[in-house]
Amino acid sequence: MSDLFIGVKPVEERHRIDAGRLEDFLKRHLENFRGPLTIEQFKGGQSNPTYRITAGGKRYALRRKPPGKLLPSAHAVDREFKVIRALSKVGFPVAKPYVLCEDDAVIGTAFYLMDCIEGRVLWEPALPGLPKDERTKIWDELNRVMALLHGVDYKAVGLEDFGRAGSYIERQVGRWTKQYLASETEKIEAMDKLIAWLPKNIPANDETTIVHGDYRLDNTVFHPTEPRLVAVLDWELSTLGDPLADFAYHCMSWHIPSTMFRGLGGLPYAELGIPTEREYVDVYIKRTGRKDVDPSVWDYYMAYNMFRLAAICQGIAKRIVDGTAASANAREAGARARPLGELGWAQVEKILKRSS
Repeated sequence: MSDLFIGVKPVEERHRIDAGRLEDFLKRHLENFRGPLTIEQFKGGQSNPTYRITAGGKRYALRRKPPGKLLPSAHAVDREFKVIRALSKVGFPVAKPYVLCEDDAVIGTAFYLMDCIEGRVLWEPALPGLPKDERTKIWDELNRVMALLHGVDYKAVGLEDFGRAGSYIERQVGRWTKQYLASETEKIEAMDKLIAWLPKNIPANDETTIVHGDYRLDNTVFHPTEPRLVAVLDWELSTLGDPLADFAYHCMSWHIPSTMFRGLGGLPYAELGIPTEREYVDVYIKRTGRKDVDPSVWDYYMAYNMFRLAAICQGIAKRIVDGTAASANAREAGARARPLGELGWAQVEKILKRSS
């Protein structure tokens, strides 16, 4: 399965780049850049097409907005560039960014160039084929790096204007409700229920940190032979926000059945060397010094994140209709909106049952 998403392929016709214009731009804006260049397209990614650029004996990665009709505020490559530039200066594991181009005349849409990080992109959270002890170390490393991110002083790294402090969940529910309704292709009852319930039941939490917004195993690169994370990828949804909401998104895998799009639910964790969700949360709480989370608050975070992910998947489904989907497996991803919405409402029903 992972072969469908990992590695490169020839550039799709709809995502073609004028190599000459790109080369001219990079020669003007990137010190010591030497052509000629070759362009290949990475297989993965649902949103922003990503390319491997080879030139002068060096490999780069290029992320661009997709061509065509786009949803408002989506595909913000300028924000991706800003956050990885800030984090790279304090040694957080990201690809080194080089240049941002917001002039559509160069290759058709805005883009940025960064280092192409060599290593392993691990697709399946159960980590099949790896030794038990390595699975344990990889999951601990994912936990460590997320705790590290949530400990970065966003003011000190120049990201004070990267988002707004406070009211994160309220703003996110509003944003993803609008995005969902703008991309709706069919009625999903669970999503309508979540749209009504979520804004009225937001838990209190005023803590603000940098949040990744899509921190999961396949958005990271691990060292080729060591259980060491060398780069966190795909910062399109990053902003300033609630770190526990961000961490809960990362923990959704435990709430999704292993039979349903790469979930961890129901697996023999001890046998595999993978922590239970409770063990994983405890490690994060200890690393960050935060207080433990009330079960109903955690369930809310899960419901919110499943709603949010369902809205993202619905956006992918709409891009299929509009012809702007970036990935070959977009149809499969778009079909996840309904089951994710239903999983989200099931989390709400747990809260309602607990309080009745």
